[in-house]
Amino acid sequence: MKRHKRIAERTARPHKRTRLSKRSGALILTALAACGGTAVIAAQALAGPGGRGADGAEAPAGGGTGTVAGRTISCPDVGQRLRSLPDAAAPEVNRNLGQLDAQVAQAFRRWSADPGTQDEVLRGLARDRKATIGRITDALRRAGERPDALDRLSACRTTAGNSTTAQNAPQAARGGNGDGSGTGTGNGTGTGTGTGNGNGNSADNGPFPDDFVDIRTVRPNTRGDGRGGRGAGSGSFRSECGRNENRHNNPDNLIVAPGVSNGAHHMHDYVGNLATNAFSSDRELAGAGTTCGNGDRSTYYWPVLRQRDNGRERDAYAPGGGQDGNVGTILRPAEVSLEFDGTGTEKVTAMPRFLRNLTGDAKALTNGPANANASWSCTGFEDRQLKNKYPICPRGSNVVRSLAFPSCWDGRNIDSANHRTHVVFPDGNGRCRDGFRAIPRLVQRLTYAVPTNARYAVDSFPDQLHNPVTDHGDFINVMPQRLMRTAVDCINSGRDCR
Repeated sequence: MKRHKRIAERTARPHKRTRLSKRSGALILTALAACGGTAVIAAQALAGPGGRGADGAEAPAGGGTGTVAGRTISCPDVGQRLRSLPDAAAPEVNRNLGQLDAQVAQAFRRWSADPGTQDEVLRGLARDRKATIGRITDALRRAGERPDALDRLSACRTTAGNSTTAQNAPQAARGGNGDGSGTGTGNGTGTGTGTGNGNGNSADNGPFPDDFVDIRTVRPNTRGDGRGGRGAGSGSFRSECGRNENRHNNPDNLIVAPGVSNGAHHMHDYVGNLATNAFSSDRELAGAGTTCGNGDRSTYYWPVLRQRDNGRERDAYAPGGGQDGNVGTILRPAEVSLEFDGTGTEKVTAMPRFLRNLTGDAKALTNGPANANASWSCTGFEDRQLKNKYPICPRGSNVVRSLAFPSCWDGRNIDSANHRTHVVFPDGNGRCRDGFRAIPRLVQRLTYAVPTNARYAVDSFPDQLHNPVTDHGDFINVMPQRLMRTAVDCINSGRDCR
């Protein structure tokens, strides 16, 4: 298999933004209760037609009178099946991968609005995907590749959005983050009766009451730091980059969907590099300003957390926001910790500049839990880590998101076709596989002062139902070489630096 130093031309020309229906499904939960750790996904009735907002404007609507809530559309993830991506094919392949995501989102929206169209929607989606996958295959063949039967990936199905599959997700880091199973089990067959709240929002795309659990009912399942143990390099280096006070947000994803506007279909928070969007080149990143100290121009980003209230953010009717079912007030983190440490039995080496690295899976609800690495907890209870539940924290305790990144690099590539095979997690003993070398492990720890009993959810693709198992984080290393050397020295010598 060929290996490529570059996966995409970072200066790809922008193309027209994919537009979805102006009437998009949005959720405001009407009830939230501690669920005792059960993993049942409640099927909930959809609300009626869209209503009017406080300003008289038509509110986004999920519409419909059927009961598709708690179910979703599941399609094979074509991007995860790619094993090589030549530079010559990358711009066209990335555009069409973005189109596949837009097609699923549009189909989900159509089905939610009219559940009786399921068969018609699936047929149309398969037809559209077949044509798009054909363009991906043609681009790869023109570049000299032999794609593996991608044409078999066009068919999709409807399925229960059941987060119980995430209970056995691999741990985010050596030492364990817990299995997120709380104190019970479930089979996804619940029959809850929640409805929309009468203002045009509906409960068709989650989260659902059983996606939440009172943290006090969860058994302790890890050491308490939410990150697992620290290995041979016992030191650490922390990059201080703020809390996104300047509101750098967009629905792009420079790593997974370069050159594609609204490639994420959900809003991201950014700290660090101020130039990051779908079309940023490495040169632009290297010359941009930063919110980090010590000249760290790295890009750190993750999906925003929203309080699912009636608050109208500036993206209430925009792609990535209301158009994609992401509504409510964006919560700024109370604290952002970006710490690099050692995780294995060997000392770390410097990571290359412009290395792309990600953790978690934005499509874990339908892809399965293999890459579901993020975990959730509450301050004061971080010996209890959840994979597939949002924690309900007691008064005075903040919600915590922990995102630990893979830390074994192949020593050659700054990216890979599926954005995962060039940087992988160490094994259970903290060792990198043959041919890989240990690099500093990034752990993003985000805390939020969520109001007591407030409803909240992480932004997601519409078809991922705002399930907590889909949480994820992304990182592009743009540290100056001298700063990277400092970080490596601190970690290997056992010092804690910032």
